[in-house]
Amino acid sequence: MFFLAACSSKESPAPTAVAPVDTSTKLLPTPVVPTALNTLGLGVVNERYTAEVWVRGTTAYTSTWGTRGAARGNSVKIWDVSTNTPTLVDSVIVAFAGTTGDVQVSDDGKLLVVALESNPNGGLAIYALDTPRTPRLLVRTTGGELQYGVHTAEVARVNGVQYAFCSIDPANGVAARLVTIDLTNPASPTTVSSIQLGAPYIHDVFVRDGLLFTAEWNNGVQIWDIGAQGGSPAAPRSISKVQTKGGQVHNIWWYQDAVTGSKKYVFVGEEGPGAIGSSSVGDVHVVDITTLTAPVEVAAYNRAGAGTHNFSVDETNGLLYAAYYNAGVRVLDIRGDLGTCTATQKFADGRCDLGLMGREKANFVGSGPIYIWGVYWTPTALYASDMLNGLWKASVGTR
Repeated sequence: MFFLAACSSKESPAPTAVAPVDTSTKLLPTPVVPTALNTLGLGVVNERYTAEVWVRGTTAYTSTWGTRGAARGNSVKIWDVSTNTPTLVDSVIVAFAGTTGDVQVSDDGKLLVVALESNPNGGLAIYALDTPRTPRLLVRTTGGELQYGVHTAEVARVNGVQYAFCSIDPANGVAARLVTIDLTNPASPTTVSSIQLGAPYIHDVFVRDGLLFTAEWNNGVQIWDIGAQGGSPAAPRSISKVQTKGGQVHNIWWYQDAVTGSKKYVFVGEEGPGAIGSSSVGDVHVVDITTLTAPVEVAAYNRAGAGTHNFSVDETNGLLYAAYYNAGVRVLDIRGDLGTCTATQKFADGRCDLGLMGREKANFVGSGPIYIWGVYWTPTALYASDMLNGLWKASVGTR
């Protein structure tokens, strides 16, 4: 993706006497050595592949993916994370699910929403959290557009109303879609809009301040007004679109710096091909949305031999935690100007290289073979869901 030096192919003139060059005082870039985050503990899961993670207070929820041995990914595991080592306290089995992908607690702590894949039994499982460690099933949706599989379900509030933004898998000749569901009555959710999006997938969304960002795989990132200036979840209004380098747009985070107030950067995860436990591919891309109608990619982070999956951001300290599959978790300093760098800190195509800029500040690699799917930052601890091993708890990065 980048080069450190190049050699000229021009023929050299006849040699002449040249005085030796003194390199003893030559200034070279000082390599930045990332801090290794400390492992606090591991909640072991070895009968299923662990997928996403969500944490609220001293309780964590992890979902499960695919099939491992004879066990399907139809479980949501519930953890006590009040001590260093996550302790499994309960789990729920979702009927007919093959993967329980996204798992998210609503902002008021009242609902747990789980995205379900398994055509034709895809959908949502919505639980009441009267008792956070004993979820009570309100509804398990079936049929309709969700039946083909809900890859992700982002729960977000727009103008006071709570919605689930569901990325629907393409199947049976039906193209991928974004289906938006009103959760005002969570026991009886209602669809308010359905839009065909993605080529061939829509993988995730990010919602904030009346804007919707859609991760449309090879169609790039699209920005929608759903409540900022006249649009709504029922009638989204497209504002702009940007194609990030390499395509395969998987996930998005619109960063708002709690200290500086900057809102100019959107971080995009690219998910390339991989093999569980051994390999992955995909960069973190930085898009400048200073002009909302004309977003432009200005920088990226590349980790040789590994690819990113999901993000969690410490917006107070300006640190992005990127799940990096076989490379663990990589912590990037994202505060300040990311689109300006020296010539030696650029990719060949002119984008700034966050790695060469020394923006990787810390990392977490656990122990033994790992394959980190999801990451969740809290002020006191970092949680990383490992497909192979379960739920890690680690120390957090600092500036």
